[in-house]
Amino acid sequence: MNKKELVEAITDRVGDKKTATEAVNAVLDAIQRAVASGDKVSITGFGAFEMVHKPARTARNPSTGDPIKVEESWAPRFRPGAEFKEQVNAGGKASAQKKL
Repeated sequence: MNKKELVEAITDRVGDKKTATEAVNAVLDAIQRAVASGDKVSITGFGAFEMVHKPARTARNPSTGDPIKVEESWAPRFRPGAEFKEQVNAGGKASAQKKL
């Protein structure tokens, strides 16, 4: 599902496409701004978004084996909540049974 399909799915619940688009954009923008400023965003039953630090390190070029310096960076991380994990696990089991 991409953003357009998400808006269409929400349109069925809120009534019109303009409201659904604004809602999706507002939620995504709020999450991005909060995480970028260092806040953790927790949505009960869904999961948590947070910023993590990746320290500088030395890696290897797989082609030549030469060492490469990788600078420190910050990255977003999502950790799914228990209810989300259960739902995905149930869906995975159901799709695996369909393939058999």
